[in-house]
Amino acid sequence: MTKKRVLLVEDDPNLGMLLEDYLDLKGKFEVQLCTNGEEGLKAFLEKSFDICILDVMMPKKDGFSLAKDIRNANPNVPIIFATAKGMMEDKTEAFTLGGDDYITKPFRIEELLLRINALLKRSGQQNQTEEAKPTFFEIGTYTFDYQSQQISHNGQQQKVSTKEAELLRLLCLKKNDVLTREEALLQIWHDDNYFNGRSMDVFLSKLRKYLKEDPNVEIINVHGRGYKLLVN
Repeated sequence: MTKKRVLLVEDDPNLGMLLEDYLDLKGKFEVQLCTNGEEGLKAFLEKSFDICILDVMMPKKDGFSLAKDIRNANPNVPIIFATAKGMMEDKTEAFTLGGDDYITKPFRIEELLLRINALLKRSGQQNQTEEAKPTFFEIGTYTFDYQSQQISHNGQQQKVSTKEAELLRLLCLKKNDVLTREEALLQIWHDDNYFNGRSMDVFLSKLRKYLKEDPNVEIINVHGRGYKLLVN
C-alpha cells in the first residue's frame, strides 16, 4: 500500500517529532516535518502531499498565511490546523481560508489520527472527481485537446507548449469566470514571483494570437485580479 504523504508544519520540535514518529509507526504515512511557515511552503511547492497539518503561531510565516498560499496552489488538498489558538475568531479565520478541520492543543494524538483518516477518505472521493475533469474543450469555433496539446480551427491544427496548454486548460475550466493571476502562477509554475509572471504574460499573448480568428472568443485582463476567457 502506498504511504500517504503528510506535510507537518510545527515549530515545537518535541511535539513535531512526537507526531512524526507516531504517524510513521502507524505504517501508512510518510511525514515531512518543517519547523516554520516558509520552510513548509517551500516543501509544499516542491513535492506532492496528501494532507497538511499546520500550527498557526510560527516564525517567518504563520499558519494562516501558509494555508492561504497552499490553498492558492492547490484548492483540494486537506488542511488541518493543530494549534493552541482556541478563540472563535481564530477558528473562523481558519475555515474562511480554506481549512478543513481544526484541533486545539493539547489534544490526543489518537484523535488527530481519526481526523486525518476521515479527511483522507473524503479527499480520495474528491480526487476521483478531479480526475474526471474534462481535457477536451470547445472554445467558440475552436477545439482544444489538452492531452495532445493541440488547438484546432477550420481543419488547421496549432500545437501548443506544455505551459500554454496548462494555462489554457485553467482558463477553459473557468470559462467566463475569473482565473486569478496568483492561482495560475502557483498551479503552473509553483511560484508567483515577478519573473514567472512575465513569462505567463508572454504565454497569454500567444494564446490570444492562437484564438484571434473567432471574434466571439477573447482572453481579457481583469484589473487587480487575473484573467477571464470570454466566449459569447
